Amino acid sequence: MRASVGDTIRVHGRTVGAGERQGEIVEVRGEHGEPPYLVRFSDGHEGLMFPGPDCEVEAHSE
Repeated sequence: MRASVGDTIRVHGRTVGAGERQGEIVEVRGEHGEPPYLVRFSDGHEGLMFPGPDCEVEAHSE
């Protein structure tokens, strides 16, 4: 997985009834766009992520 600052990351719910979380990548700490990513979620929470198979990255459109 590769990402850039400004891309959107979506974390799909893994269980029935669990909602999807969405956030903006504010910092890429790996080399060449690789994880970990510092993400600011829509609720204002920020966290460091190593995305798993339940995640997808959408490129930032300018």
